[in-house]
Amino acid sequence: MSSSAPTVPGILPEFEALVTQLQHASGAILSPKLLDERPLHGTTLFIAKCQLDTRFGLFRAYIFQDIIDKHYIVAMAHGDITGAKSLYTRLHSSCITSETLRGCDCDCVQQLEGAFKVIAEKGDGILFYLMQEGRGVGYVGKARDRMLVQASLDQISTFAAYAAIGLKKDHRNYDNISHICRLLDITAPFIVLTNNPDKVDALKSQGIAVAGTEALEFEPGPFNLAYLASKAAGGHILSRPTATAVRRTLPPEPVVPFRPHALPDAKRFIYSASYFLPMKPVDNEILVTEAQFTEMFQNNALDRYTGGARPVILGYQAIRQNRFLVKIDPDHLTHYKEDHPDDPVVELLTTPYWFRVHVYYDIVTSQDFVILTHGTPRIYEIPVVRLHSESLFNRFPLRTVENRDKLKQSVKHIVEYGVGALLLLHNDGRGAGFGAHAADRMMTDAGQAFSSDEAYRKLGVDYDSRDYDASILLLRHHIPNTKIQMVMNSPTSLVKKPEYAEALNRHKIEVEKWIFLED
Repeated sequence: MSSSAPTVPGILPEFEALVTQLQHASGAILSPKLLDERPLHGTTLFIAKCQLDTRFGLFRAYIFQDIIDKHYIVAMAHGDITGAKSLYTRLHSSCITSETLRGCDCDCVQQLEGAFKVIAEKGDGILFYLMQEGRGVGYVGKARDRMLVQASLDQISTFAAYAAIGLKKDHRNYDNISHICRLLDITAPFIVLTNNPDKVDALKSQGIAVAGTEALEFEPGPFNLAYLASKAAGGHILSRPTATAVRRTLPPEPVVPFRPHALPDAKRFIYSASYFLPMKPVDNEILVTEAQFTEMFQNNALDRYTGGARPVILGYQAIRQNRFLVKIDPDHLTHYKEDHPDDPVVELLTTPYWFRVHVYYDIVTSQDFVILTHGTPRIYEIPVVRLHSESLFNRFPLRTVENRDKLKQSVKHIVEYGVGALLLLHNDGRGAGFGAHAADRMMTDAGQAFSSDEAYRKLGVDYDSRDYDASILLLRHHIPNTKIQMVMNSPTSLVKKPEYAEALNRHKIEVEKWIFLED
């Protein structure tokens, strides 16, 4: 190229200085001296960066936001991303049901954690976490797909359900990836961790070099077998759905599809879908009915399973409504299954907690609201309720997952009582959004703030921006009367959030009992 030729297409050489003033140099995010800079390339804006301690080692999180549709992208980097000869790479779409709500009707969380493991073992790599729920259609679209598939008893595939409700097979967009590569100065070719050829094509169409692919496939379970079979039929490179001996398991009750409609006394909420979520049990404590317990152990004494060098059952307790929680050792029970495949006790390996998911679209905030209910409340029962704030970082396999642990404890309280509801507030950062939370982490990591409270003051954000009124208004539709047992983090958190109690009072909900997780 001659010295007089412009380096930016369409820009005369005498104006290139203006372009330089307008935007940051490639890789500017990596400079520790530019902490307050917010590089923007294309539609992708850099928001924050911080370190995350995962079970697979330290990763560097770079947080971006698309300035058009406002979704976040988290780039999780490990090793040398600018000097490596190749980078092990995963393009991962968010899945709130498996990554936050412990659902086991897909393989998303297995692929997420599997990718972290591979990248850490290989040394150099990057995982792009894209907020593109349900192949880009959002949770409302994904939930309506699940409702239709379950109503058909798995006879309608995921992709057929998408087509039936007017959706394409895939609505995802990966244009932000090339923008992020420029902002992080990534030039090495990718070895893509995927079963989906469409992702490889999407990268190549942006001019990103792909050196190869590696599959991320896991053994199907009874609740995701139909979903994985539909992915295989849709072009994903998967062999296990057709080879497995696992049998599909259907929801515990019929699912009846319905048309979206506004709630009569809260018309801002469009009730969009309802379906069953099989949830991974907490602490390997499996929920069974009295009839199941009796059938399982009527021919074999319980001590057959609790004794010996490899006990498969570690204990049990009777709980309300004539039910039992049976604590298993999953490794020992898996080994036991090899020799006793027809023993009913091995079914405990795949017995979930069943929750019904209710999905609403809020026309005021343009957000999805998600409520999970367990059991069928009778008028005299006092359901256990939790308003649970989402933590996007806690979707990753962090070494410490405080928010995820609180959800597990809340689920356990609901299951033990037998009737309850969990409303998900998936606005990170105490309602200020994930961008605020990420910026808080960046400032505290860099010593620009000594606490989250100080970081929030510098951001210009109130301590708590969550919309408790909307949440509790919606919650009223899922409790049989005005009395509840409310799960909170601690008495201190209740004192710091007066808006919480005020909203309960405004909507005439009486808290019969406070359950504090930190007691």
